[in-house]
Amino acid sequence: MKKLILAPDKFKGSLTGMEFCDAIERGIRKHTSDIEIVKLPLADGGDGTIEVLNYYLNGEMISLEVHDPLHRKIQASYLYSESKKTAFIEMAEASGIRLLKNDEANPLQASTYGTGELIKDAIERGVEHIILGIGGSATNDAGMGMARALGYRFFDCDEKELKGIGADLNQLAFIDDSEVHENLSKIKVEVACDVDNPLYGPNGAAYVYSRQKGATDEMIIELDGGLINFCELVNRQFKRNLQTIKGAGAAGGLGAGCILFLNAKLNSGIDLIKNEANFDKNIKGADWVITGEGKLDDQTFSGKVIRGVLDSITKEKLAVFCGVVDLTDARRKEISIDHISEIATYATDVDDSIANAGIYLEKSAEEFANSYL
Repeated sequence: MKKLILAPDKFKGSLTGMEFCDAIERGIRKHTSDIEIVKLPLADGGDGTIEVLNYYLNGEMISLEVHDPLHRKIQASYLYSESKKTAFIEMAEASGIRLLKNDEANPLQASTYGTGELIKDAIERGVEHIILGIGGSATNDAGMGMARALGYRFFDCDEKELKGIGADLNQLAFIDDSEVHENLSKIKVEVACDVDNPLYGPNGAAYVYSRQKGATDEMIIELDGGLINFCELVNRQFKRNLQTIKGAGAAGGLGAGCILFLNAKLNSGIDLIKNEANFDKNIKGADWVITGEGKLDDQTFSGKVIRGVLDSITKEKLAVFCGVVDLTDARRKEISIDHISEIATYATDVDDSIANAGIYLEKSAEEFANSYL
């Protein structure tokens, strides 16, 4: 009996990863029922990751009152699996730019404190493993706000305690870790991080990302100087050079903060999801691995789901089902893909392709089965 692995990303705005799997299975089973189909939907740490992780964790959504980037009370949620002692937390739930109006965005005043509150709640529920997604932040505080919620305290040179906002980075003179949450050191924390920006400098957090969070040119200079001060202090006090770590500048320096305050590891989002799916082991012996996403283009091969699938397959044949394919013929030949299907070829226009993606995927899967199975 042949074995097929279905391991797609979502079709953004059209299908979830599981809906993709179901459509492909329907099409294949129209041709043959004598086949083993294993569904392993994937995500890259962005939109849709909670749904995919919940497929493997079988958890529940926990909702609680926390503070938004400007320290106002809001409700935020995270995924919690009691059986696996694991939580998936998206920092954007509590500290995301989407929580602010355009005229409120100001990374000098914003804080990751609410993200720390979510982490604290998960720790107190007894989790042993936290996966933290750090995309979409409104902040540039190097994770100081998050750390404050977990018991860290920050002081200026006059021993005045700081709030842990972006503007405090330049004032920071000492970090007190004597009252940190007693169970924090027992937790394995992994951060979904797909950028390699350093903490400061021309390619650092402030210069690359803070403008989209509301920063002016003057703010960018101030924030970058603050990140330099933060980095130098950490080097003196903890003997750790955060600037040399790839990804330290992610999410306004939250990458660096997670490394320092949570002893976290920064990994690509797709690698974290593959690990929860036990992906490399589960695809062994498969005849075909079928993956896909809404658009197949050059960006697909840098940190996205299909790149992650390509990195894992060895002898298995690979089929890719996409909404639209935007690759040159030369690029197609470079990639080790045995079959590419583009559902746009079945549709009358883009709207039709999006609205009826499931129907067209099912049809293309049936044609694939007729040719190969």
